[in-house]
Amino acid sequence: MNFCEAWIEYDYNPFVSFDKNGRVKSINQEAQYLLGETTTKNIFDLAKDYANITYGFKTTIFDISFGSFSFYAITVGYLDENEIGIKLYKKSAKKLTTIGEYGEIVNIYSLLDLCISAASASSPKTKHTKIFDPTFPDVRLKIEEFTKLLNKIFQSYLNSPIIKTKLTLNTGEYLKFDGKKYPIFSLQVEGDKREKSLEQSIEEIAINANSIVQFKETKTIISSALISN
Repeated sequence: MNFCEAWIEYDYNPFVSFDKNGRVKSINQEAQYLLGETTTKNIFDLAKDYANITYGFKTTIFDISFGSFSFYAITVGYLDENEIGIKLYKKSAKKLTTIGEYGEIVNIYSLLDLCISAASASSPKTKHTKIFDPTFPDVRLKIEEFTKLLNKIFQSYLNSPIIKTKLTLNTGEYLKFDGKKYPIFSLQVEGDKREKSLEQSIEEIAINANSIVQFKETKTIISSALISN
């Protein structure tokens, strides 16, 4: 691997090149994670749709998302009909605070069950379903702020007949503090009716809870570092 190849391989942004039939010719690490949340065909179709009419390179700025990945621009390039490449530019994530500000060790399942029980009491007609990764250790969190965050998010879905809560580990994603890498976990809450007027207050609480929050049409996703010591 030469210097240019290594630079692409370890780039923060996904890069994929395809042959004329849509088969992958080369792919960097970030693109491998991306293809865990979408299909090769979707990325190949995107490259074709935004390619220059004539040979060359073209950058287009627009918002697009695939699963938990959000991008603000793409560059598509080709010099002949045999190969086409695409690079997607990831939106910058808000930075989390230092490890010393993470608070106390807590059982994440117990904390979630407590918040779901409180939400159920506020809206007895709403049904809650849970999909939890069963392998989570106890996690270090700012418990009071994280509880406020969960309660406010559940409040935004109280008009939904069903609220789905999903706890997962983000494969291949890490935060680095003091030379150590920590995995990232995500908590996804989904419902048919979301009160968007609560977004600002949810974002403010998320900052204090040392978490990143993303809003989709029917989903709210919290991401935090999984620190268990």
